[in-house]
Amino acid sequence: MNFFLTEEQQVLQQAVREFAREEIAPRSAEYNRRHEFPWENFRRLAELGYLNMHLPEEYGGQGLDWVSYAIVIEELARACAVTAVIYEVHCSLHSEAIYLFGTEEQRRRYLPRLSRGELLGAYALTEPQAGSDAAAIQTRAERVGDEYVLNGQKIFITNGGVADVYIVFARTHPDPSLRHKGITAFIVEKGTPGLSFGPPERKMGLHASHTTAVYLENVRVPVENRLGPEGEGFKIAMAILDRGRIGIAAQAVGITQAAFDEAMKYATERHTFGKPIIEHQAIAFKLADMATELEAARLLTYRAAFLMDQGVPCTKEVAMAKLFASEVAMRQTVEAVQILGGYGYMEEYRVERLMREAKITQIYEGTSEIQRLVISRHLLKELQAARG
Repeated sequence: MNFFLTEEQQVLQQAVREFAREEIAPRSAEYNRRHEFPWENFRRLAELGYLNMHLPEEYGGQGLDWVSYAIVIEELARACAVTAVIYEVHCSLHSEAIYLFGTEEQRRRYLPRLSRGELLGAYALTEPQAGSDAAAIQTRAERVGDEYVLNGQKIFITNGGVADVYIVFARTHPDPSLRHKGITAFIVEKGTPGLSFGPPERKMGLHASHTTAVYLENVRVPVENRLGPEGEGFKIAMAILDRGRIGIAAQAVGITQAAFDEAMKYATERHTFGKPIIEHQAIAFKLADMATELEAARLLTYRAAFLMDQGVPCTKEVAMAKLFASEVAMRQTVEAVQILGGYGYMEEYRVERLMREAKITQIYEGTSEIQRLVISRHLLKELQAARG
């Protein structure tokens, strides 16, 4: 086992860290205050070549590994959790789906433009009655000649309304008892007649990230925009979520790192009873626990990314990373608020926002409860296999 980053990964980490600190972080609070989508951040990520870095060069990427990808998201989230999730959805949910499951024509039509930032991507799976139970989606896609006609509603779609291209999952078989076997994926472009969006949701956190409902009313999609074979949509969704969960784990690590940074800074500057509060055991022990859990979350995340690079099955390890990192983010942002005391409760201080942003990492792209379900099912399979 090698726990050191490669020289290339260290150079990338430092470059993204400096960029995020100097350009992303100063704009983050104002974007969130105005609930304004951070287009400037997205454009700068494109200009610097950070979009879709994990894709091969022929599709506009750099062929980098998944650990490097996790590093980028972590550093972005350390500066701005909103920018990190926009990046994650665009790269690992949307672009990766087209790269892994698209035809060569689909890859060449979309991926270079997605990598250059000319297009913004989104991923539309969740529905009002189908969140954790993704196989229960009701959006329908009926084949009519050389087209599919889509009808239904999606909710909680990150980049909704602002994205140019959507990966949409719909049921192509009328028998609901088929559940996941009757689901197909489609590439749907913004501007297609019948495709519309609700207003941005008013959320607890990530205020600058646009999260909307997506409505499909007789939306006609050409057969060549079907992603993968008919009926294989659920497998595509689950495979892509494995990759997305690495990104959310990395986002959680970045949020936790930011909270730790703020707590350490305050604890060394704030004096009570004649000394910095970091010298009081009550605060020192909190910081010790924060540092330990932060490092554990980071190592779990990097390990999951490393296993993804090796091409080995790692759904359990990805779920562990996403579960632990998101739980740590929630715990440690709460602790950061506590360390800052009354100041931590004020909007002027960043830890208040970090605590609200951390919460969603326990929910989207698979709740903590779903991660525990995934892990426990794999444990049972491993036990059964060991018993023969």
